[in-house]
Amino acid sequence: MTALRSRTLVPVLVAAALSAVGLRRVLRLEVQGDSMTPALRPGDRVLVVRTGRLRPGQVAAVRDPRDRARVVVKRVAGGSAAVGWRVLGDNPARSTDSRVFGPVPADLVVGRVVYRYHPPERAGVPRPGR
Repeated sequence: MTALRSRTLVPVLVAAALSAVGLRRVLRLEVQGDSMTPALRPGDRVLVVRTGRLRPGQVAAVRDPRDRARVVVKRVAGGSAAVGWRVLGDNPARSTDSRVFGPVPADLVVGRVVYRYHPPERAGVPRPGR
C-alpha cells in the first residue's frame, strides 16, 4: 500500500471503527462552496470530532443559526462557549459567516475539523492558505 493511500485510509477506518462501537464522536462531511478556499475546496471531505471546545485558528463545523439544518465549515476567529463563537470563512468575498449571522451559540457547534481525507492528494490537516 502506498504512503498516500494508507494516509487516506487510516482516518476513514478510525471513523468507521468509532461509529461501529457507538461512540459517534466522529462525523464525515463534504465541503460545499468556496468560503474556505484555499484551505478547503468544494468536494473536499473532512473528519469532524464532536466537541464544543474550540480555539482561534481551528476549523469548525457549526450549524447555521439562521437554518439549523445547514452545517457550515468555518475558521474560529474568537469567542467562548459562554458568549458564542465568532467564525469566519478564509475567503471573505465568498463567505456567509459571523459577519452576517453573529456569534454561533455553543449548542450549535458540531465539532472541530481534524483531517481532510479526500481527495487523496490533498489529505492532511487543513491549514490557512493551503
